[in-house]
Amino acid sequence: MQRKNLLKKSSIRNAEYYNMIHVQDRLYAESAKGNVFTDLISIIYSDANIKMAYRNLKNNDGSNTPGVDGLTFENLNDLSEERLITKVQGKILNYQPKAVRRVYIKKPNGKMRPLGIPTVIDRIVQQSILQVLEPICEAKFYDKSYGFRPNRSTKNAVAMCYKYAQKDGFHYVVDVDIKGFFDNVNHGKLLKQIWTLGIQDKNLLSLIRKMLRAPIEDKGERSVPDKGTPQGGVLSPLLANIVLNELDWWIASQWEEMPVHNILRSDSYFNTNGTLNKGNLYKRLRQTKLKECHIVRYADDFKVFCKTYGEAVRLKYAVEKWLMNRLKLETSKEKSKITNLETGYSEFLGIKFKLYRKGGKWVIKSHMTEKSIENQKRKLKRAISEACRSHSLEIAQHNAIITYNQMVVGMHE
Repeated sequence: MQRKNLLKKSSIRNAEYYNMIHVQDRLYAESAKGNVFTDLISIIYSDANIKMAYRNLKNNDGSNTPGVDGLTFENLNDLSEERLITKVQGKILNYQPKAVRRVYIKKPNGKMRPLGIPTVIDRIVQQSILQVLEPICEAKFYDKSYGFRPNRSTKNAVAMCYKYAQKDGFHYVVDVDIKGFFDNVNHGKLLKQIWTLGIQDKNLLSLIRKMLRAPIEDKGERSVPDKGTPQGGVLSPLLANIVLNELDWWIASQWEEMPVHNILRSDSYFNTNGTLNKGNLYKRLRQTKLKECHIVRYADDFKVFCKTYGEAVRLKYAVEKWLMNRLKLETSKEKSKITNLETGYSEFLGIKFKLYRKGGKWVIKSHMTEKSIENQKRKLKRAISEACRSHSLEIAQHNAIITYNQMVVGMHE
């Protein structure tokens, strides 16, 4: 967690260093006003943006992971800055992605998760696009999604779950599991969603379309995907949020958003200073036929909080139907469920939580899940082994011990 925070801070410093922070702020402000963007390639293509993309990527954990061409970021050290920029700019202007290397990593449950590793140049192109699209999308994203977004974390997502359950009285949790989300994203639908967000640069959309169709090399065999965005790609988390942002706003519209447009015509919902009287507004919303519910999402993992079992049942069915009809995404009937937090635990992002009575009030009780504990044990054992192996090098051992300590502290935060 601490390393992720350091990388986020480094990304902000890089934006300031290359004077891109002002560009990103402007993009955010224009997007918030509802402006349309028809020439973003010129910003993506700029020297400063490409320099920042390279700097953001070269110190990442995956910088030494090669793509199908066998090259890592170390191989780029032989190129001058000018040659590297020219190479990336040429790639952007005449974009033909190289194949994505498919690798598999073991999940805590023993199953294998497929990852797609682009070449280092393709990663720089994706990062260059990400740096320009992210502020535009951030202005349009729903507030209660937390995965792979600036200044948001798993802690924020879990804290919001606690608030809804303990403070606001939402004791029923709907879990809807999307089958193989990243492998089943509909390309046509995604491109329309990007367009709807105001990103209407046809050259950029063509580039993203080619990126989505990049061949996948798996154990010597190549195939061209007609759906999905591979986990492991730099741009994939943002594209995933673009897809599911529509789900966020649809659920919010059941209670939070759409009623306001009709209700706010009355002066009784405003204080004398012109600010919104949330107490009166809440009373008015309770009088409607709308059922109060709230979503908390982290990437493709999300929970919807309801106040009654009946509302939870109806919402679960509605969400499953909406995902299929609107986004062409299937859900798992076996893994999707409803949990009453008064009697059972709900798991989210490595934490399990429930409610129990204390002093006449419902209070959150939470622990790390068994899977998360076992995963942390494995990581700690590796860190101890690393510290032992580096005993002959004082600095290496010192760094290994610092890493171990950071992991222990992170488990208790």
